[in-house]
Amino acid sequence: MNDAIKLKLKELPLDSGVYMMRDISGAIIYVGKAKNLKNRVRSYFNASPKAEKVLSMVQKVADFDYLITRSEEEALVLENNLIKLHKPFYNILLKDDKLYPFLRIDTSKPFPKVEVIRRLKADKARYFGPYMVGISAAEMLRLIHSAFPIRDCSLNMDKIPKNHRPCLNAHIGRCLAPCSGAVSREEYHRVLQDVISFLKGNDNTIKENLERKMQEASEAMQYEQALRYRNALSTLDKMIRRQIAALPKDFNLDIFGLASGGDGMAVATVIVRGGKMVGGEKFAIRDGSIDLAGTLSSFINRYYDGGIVADEVVSAIELPDAAALSELLSEKKGEKVAVSTPKAGVRKQLADIAMKNAMEYLSRSTAELSRKERLTTGACRQLADLLSLSSTLDRIECFDISHTSGTDKVSSMVVFTKGEKDAKMYRTFHIKTVEGNNDFACMKETLDRRFARLKEGKDASFGTRPDLLVIDGGIGQVHYAMQSMKEAGESIPMIGLAEREEIIVLPSGEEIILPKSSFALRLLIRIRDEAHRFAITFHRKLRGKRSVKSMLLDIEGMGEKRVAALHKAFGSLDELRNATAEEIASVKGIPAPLAEKVVAFFKENAK
Repeated sequence: MNDAIKLKLKELPLDSGVYMMRDISGAIIYVGKAKNLKNRVRSYFNASPKAEKVLSMVQKVADFDYLITRSEEEALVLENNLIKLHKPFYNILLKDDKLYPFLRIDTSKPFPKVEVIRRLKADKARYFGPYMVGISAAEMLRLIHSAFPIRDCSLNMDKIPKNHRPCLNAHIGRCLAPCSGAVSREEYHRVLQDVISFLKGNDNTIKENLERKMQEASEAMQYEQALRYRNALSTLDKMIRRQIAALPKDFNLDIFGLASGGDGMAVATVIVRGGKMVGGEKFAIRDGSIDLAGTLSSFINRYYDGGIVADEVVSAIELPDAAALSELLSEKKGEKVAVSTPKAGVRKQLADIAMKNAMEYLSRSTAELSRKERLTTGACRQLADLLSLSSTLDRIECFDISHTSGTDKVSSMVVFTKGEKDAKMYRTFHIKTVEGNNDFACMKETLDRRFARLKEGKDASFGTRPDLLVIDGGIGQVHYAMQSMKEAGESIPMIGLAEREEIIVLPSGEEIILPKSSFALRLLIRIRDEAHRFAITFHRKLRGKRSVKSMLLDIEGMGEKRVAALHKAFGSLDELRNATAEEIASVKGIPAPLAEKVVAFFKENAK
């Protein structure tokens, strides 16, 4: 803990608010909320025992900021917004990002249909769901259309022509045919209310409708139709068996359980819709908080971003800020949402189920996380130890050269952040100053330009200082790369990876042989292979463009200026390939006979 932090800890207020932990580069690595900022923030830096994930975060804290809020509810909102904005590494990470389906009915329209959607809209439509396990959204839709004669077509009901003929569904009694004017808006909405009642948990009307239709079909000897109604009844019975007797049939309830152990956490949910347990979700989460209740509270708040808020939220653990969370969720839903921690009864039983699922998932995800960390951050630590580096090697850059006998020379820079590919940080270089086949000089030019961009600091990737540079090659490439670094006045750890994959080459010429089972070696091979792949891909793309350009120059009457004019006009070879002779001739400097030759050239080369 540095002196600046010690001074700030003394000056912390007793108010509620949000705090932001920053690393040495100034980046926000954790955002948290507190009822009492002084007590909460100071607890991170006292001598009490802490989980490994908290210790890991605290060790990286070089500074912190805070914002005072007027209430806990305001702190919850601000915390959520700051996490979305900054995406701090040590905040909650929702691993299970599935988009579960909902059913949507826009009752503001005269003749709405029921539709399956996966993303909720900020409108006044009615939404039901999510449908996860047991009964799918598609099954629910089939059930509805079996029992209620509402439309399922994609017609635009605002633009129906006069004398429109209804489809087959109207003739067999499966649709009221609003497209033909056969039903009033009021009558259609009365049927729609029965659908909504069913989706809210009332099974009586739909069961009566299906039984009546099955009987009528059987009496008319329409046995296939009767069988369909019987199957629909069977699906309905399966739904009814999932009914929780102690809950109202129209009740929507979400239950949250949180398990914590070792260096991980997991949340499990149990979803009750229409009084029925329809499924649940499981999330592996990462959070630098020392407050489990606060972690779950923040999770619940973020869980409902863009989702339907249940009538009641049940937490398996006591939430001190339950009242503030209730206010926040009520505002999102537009009506009162209770937040409770039950001590007995069916809600307690459901909370126990959520806790059991959270503990099971924690055990499983911790094993998966442990394996992943061995291959990523664990491998980085192992590599740092082998190289006697104090850095955690959060950012490793690897450089490779690619060309064909000295032509179309390119190089690649790939970036691994905390042991994982960070593709948005990848960069490529056209080699500009090197003549012929000289990999050493190509590597030096690449590093010259990389260090120049580091000083400029304009590009998000080039402006970030790496913890380790990996050169694909032996001592020759490393020597030229080191020369570039010395000329730039930089001092960054550097190694080469020789052709024999298990050998690391140091700038001194010393070689380190790594065991083939080493996680550090596996990481280096992944990085080197990725740099090689990225360089070759870029080289082939460049060579392909040059090859076609060279072939275009073989067309009689075509010169460099005309090729450049065509490229400027069409933007890409694909666009030029698909152009007509007239379109090509419209380019300044391209006569019609030459345009015909270009079209013929592409036809010939497509064979």
